[in-house]
Amino acid sequence: MNVATKVVRAEDVGLIPERLDAIPKYMQSYLDSGKLAGVSTLVSRRGEIAHFECIGVKDKDTKAPLTHDTIFRIYSMTKPITSLALMMLYEESKFQLNHPVSRYIPAFKKLKVWAGGNEKEYDTKPCERAMTIRDLLTHTSGLTYGFMQAHPVDAMYRAAGIDGANTVGMTLEEFTEKLADIPLLFSPGKEWSYSVATDVCGRLVEVLSGMPLDEFFSTRIFKPLGMIDTGFHVPAEKLPRFASNYFKNPVTHKEGLMDKGDATSTYAKPPSFLSGGGGLVSTMMDYWRFCQMLLNGGEFDGHRFVSRKTIDFMRMNHLPEDKTMAQMSSSAFSELASEGTGFGLGFAVTLDPAELQQIGSHGSYSWGGAASTYFWIDPEEDIVAILMTQLYPSSTYPLRPQLAQLVYAAIGD
Repeated sequence: MNVATKVVRAEDVGLIPERLDAIPKYMQSYLDSGKLAGVSTLVSRRGEIAHFECIGVKDKDTKAPLTHDTIFRIYSMTKPITSLALMMLYEESKFQLNHPVSRYIPAFKKLKVWAGGNEKEYDTKPCERAMTIRDLLTHTSGLTYGFMQAHPVDAMYRAAGIDGANTVGMTLEEFTEKLADIPLLFSPGKEWSYSVATDVCGRLVEVLSGMPLDEFFSTRIFKPLGMIDTGFHVPAEKLPRFASNYFKNPVTHKEGLMDKGDATSTYAKPPSFLSGGGGLVSTMMDYWRFCQMLLNGGEFDGHRFVSRKTIDFMRMNHLPEDKTMAQMSSSAFSELASEGTGFGLGFAVTLDPAELQQIGSHGSYSWGGAASTYFWIDPEEDIVAILMTQLYPSSTYPLRPQLAQLVYAAIGD
């Protein structure tokens, strides 16, 4: 188990211990009110962990406590890992960002754009230009998510069984073949829309590397980085550490169990669909190692994953004309606020904290997962912060901006 949880004195890295202590005290209110079962928070600075607290339980029925090595569903926090995997292949000159996706997934040559109608009878028009790999990495591809419930194309995804991380009964290759038959929301590059694009990136990793996505992750990222509890399923011997996932319906406010953290879970056996957009489980320490590697410029414990220039390139705003997500968005959903925020190659990038109305630094990058997990990396302050809990959907409570307020308030130098 990856439980090397040495915590340094907060003041040794320029943080105020009393203010870091305020984080679990504040989060406790969510537990006391029954809103959350448990919360784990981690803050590191200058490469040293100064705060790592677990409060509450991983399962409401068993009352088993949340621990440092609890395994969580990280959902869309899978996306930065898949994006990094693809950029590792970019460094090997396996592709160019402006290459058409159809160069590697031929079925995408037949892509068309929605031009009106309904999910059963509709018109299409040609794409103004081909979808590129950069379009996938930045969510400007014209793809969508079936759960959006906002457009007839979303309904077509649901009818085809294309359900992001919850897709069953098909492989990544079969997934992309089906996807190519459904119209795009818009011509690539025209708008920003959160989508299954990173699942397509996962398929590109397979095509370009000649490996299944889980094998590439394991051999190229997880093993050398020491992410020993991260993968697409939870082996039987690790199930006692797996948290249960809960939900709160945003319309009816009904609450309940979504997925038990035991052998009945869909994560208890290897899936046929390896979702690069949202399929992984992980622990706090595993994900911290990944984040710290990014903050280190692509290196961790003497192993070089990508170059510093590649990380710098990934955390630039790649939206056209330096636009924000809000200025380009046609999406019914985003994991994070879109005002004052651009998008790099795999994660959101803070362009203007004032416009975002959230304390932070220009150039910080971040993303979250559907079960209310979250991370951000602040190169200016040399900070990594991670929050893990298991409540779906992530928009239920404002945990993310609240954590940011508490963390930045603890800076003492």
